[in-house]
Amino acid sequence: MNKVIMMGRIVNDLELKTTPQGVNVCSFRIAVDRNFQRKGEERKSDFFNVVAWRQNAEFVTRFFGKGRMILIEGELNTRQYTDKNGNPNTWYEIVTDRIYFTGEKANGGGGNYQQYAPPYGEPPAESGGYSAPAGNAQGASAPAAAPEFSAADDEGYPF
Repeated sequence: MNKVIMMGRIVNDLELKTTPQGVNVCSFRIAVDRNFQRKGEERKSDFFNVVAWRQNAEFVTRFFGKGRMILIEGELNTRQYTDKNGNPNTWYEIVTDRIYFTGEKANGGGGNYQQYAPPYGEPPAESGGYSAPAGNAQGASAPAAAPEFSAADDEGYPF
């Protein structure tokens, strides 16, 4: 299983690009703080390359920016290439499946993670706790609340 989940700050300006085939893409880096910090030393961070494709690329460039906290879920991919000196190298990047708002306090959130995945429109108000699965109904202009089910439903499970 190849699964990566990381939370960090975006360290560069975001730019939506389009491939010659018309596919949207956005590449950026995130800085992720390490949990361990020695006494008297500054906290260290690791930097990771991230790529978002199609609706995820549109979404991240629309709602995020440099310095913004982001939580990403995806898979780690590697690519082999030869540098300008003819040396073989490996490029590591996280290809996103899902992107989450983190509810950082600077934006009025309380630390709860809210997921929004394209093709959804504007995020709900600050008080909302909506969470939607990635790749749901195409063409929807705004998120719709998930149906509520109770244990008293005679039909059984909702799936």
